[in-house]
Amino acid sequence: MDAQTFTKYLLVMAGVTYLIRMLPLTLMKRKIGSPFIRSFLFYIPFTVLGAMTFPDIVYSTGDPRTALAGMVTALALAWCGRSLLTVAVAASAAAFAAQLLLGLL
Repeated sequence: MDAQTFTKYLLVMAGVTYLIRMLPLTLMKRKIGSPFIRSFLFYIPFTVLGAMTFPDIVYSTGDPRTALAGMVTALALAWCGRSLLTVAVAASAAAFAAQLLLGLL
């Protein structure tokens, strides 16, 4: 790819990115009153984060069974209100222990 084509692609990408961020600010001048839309927009970041994270959890160890052990451990500890560090360390240890039990290491 030559420099001129690269520059065109870069400008188009920059323009699209700018429009996506600028249009909602210019088109929506007043506060959103609908409780449904407000709750929908409130949960979007959590949904996107979950959709991006979940596949990485399942395929993180190379074996879905050991990843499931870590995920179940993390969910249980998070449900009990443990800290993020505790959840992460325990989930990693559970996945490692599952790999040892299954003879994958």
